[in-house]
Amino acid sequence: MKIYADRFPAALRQLLTDLLVVAWVYVSVRFALWLHELVERLAVPGRKLEGAGTGLAGNLADAGGKVGRVPIVGDELTAPFQKAATAAQSVAEAGRDQQQLVGKLALALTIAVLIFPIGLVLFGWLPLRVRWIRRASAAAGLRAVPAGRDLLALRALTNQPLRRLARIDPDVTAAWRRGDDAALEALAALELRRLGLRGTR
Repeated sequence: MKIYADRFPAALRQLLTDLLVVAWVYVSVRFALWLHELVERLAVPGRKLEGAGTGLAGNLADAGGKVGRVPIVGDELTAPFQKAATAAQSVAEAGRDQQQLVGKLALALTIAVLIFPIGLVLFGWLPLRVRWIRRASAAAGLRAVPAGRDLLALRALTNQPLRRLARIDPDVTAAWRRGDDAALEALAALELRRLGLRGTR
């Protein structure tokens, strides 16, 4: 992790992280939509069943109506057609129920698939991103005031690795105490670079 931090500036690391998060969310959403569409295909038999049942019920009702016009025995002949039409309606209702069940299943699976990746972004990456924005904003505000350089230099002394501090001055603490301009400027710039910002000048 230290090697990664040394090779890439903070701003570049942040940009790469943001791009990875966007790609992660995009892939997760695409996969969830694909899964939803795949499960929805299970509703096709239900739609066919509903259509067949509705059509059959309509045809039987029409036939029953025509048979009912037969003199004397028309009413007796109509009863079987009515019962068959009712049964066909039950088949159509079963098809509708299957479609509703498949729709609920598809929605539940889609939400279940999205919970982990979206939750990881909202509760893992987003708080870190907001924290970084606050720190960078505070550092940018310090950069704009005259005394901000000294405070940034002090933060660099407490946050930066010793080997980086040694590159500025072998006795960087003494240089900071005596207010050495070059050392203060280098320390402030080091702290700003850690947050992905430019130097104080």
